[in-house]
Amino acid sequence: MNLTAALGFAAALAGAALSTALPARADEFSPAQKQELGAFIHDYLVANPEVLKEAIEALDKHDKDTAEAERQKVVAGQAGPLFTSKYQATIGNPNGSATLVEFFDYNCHYCKGALPDIAKLIKDDPNLKVVLKDFPVLGPGSVEAAKVAAAARNQLPGDKFWAFHTKLLSARGPVGKAEAMAVAKDLGLDMDKLNKDMDSADVKAGLDETMQLADALQINGTPTFVLGQDLVVGAVGYDQLKNKVDSVHKCGRVAC
Repeated sequence: MNLTAALGFAAALAGAALSTALPARADEFSPAQKQELGAFIHDYLVANPEVLKEAIEALDKHDKDTAEAERQKVVAGQAGPLFTSKYQATIGNPNGSATLVEFFDYNCHYCKGALPDIAKLIKDDPNLKVVLKDFPVLGPGSVEAAKVAAAARNQLPGDKFWAFHTKLLSARGPVGKAEAMAVAKDLGLDMDKLNKDMDSADVKAGLDETMQLADALQINGTPTFVLGQDLVVGAVGYDQLKNKVDSVHKCGRVAC
């Protein structure tokens, strides 16, 4: 929250304190009254600087709460493409009572670091559904890898895609089309079909859908997780994710 808004808030408080002596509408203030009000605000803030700090903190909290409420509305309004899109990879229990959606990039160092945490969550929680949203924001190589991955999903439904995903995300160094194709070949995929599907309308539609979701949710980095109606930003570690998933099982929120 900026200083101008906080000063406006302080001015409103000061105006309330002088309301018995001053008009109710700003356009009714005389020059003398405006000068008096300005002097009062100045003297009050100098004598009570903590008021300005409290006002800024209150306005910051209000802004954050408002933004979070709006984000939750967006999550609720985008439930279809977010949780059940035909373009996404779903791992774990497709009917689980908690859904963890991950926006990731195959070249994201922190996504690579979070992979063991996601794998352990899937192993430990039979009621967890994990949705993978390829969000290629780290350059052309990421986009090409995402296209190969999307095409590979056509040949690797459900949990079978997990082998491709983990192998490519675990790769060292930059990842692009060549690296993704090598993983697909190692897994025995039909390479002619893969090449054809990479440029299909469905692959493009899936990537476009993820970009639109990220924009609507104001997601601009990876990894970002959606749990219930809440966002969890960054590789926060297994314990934090596990606690939040447990809460979603109980009440649908990351904190009950």
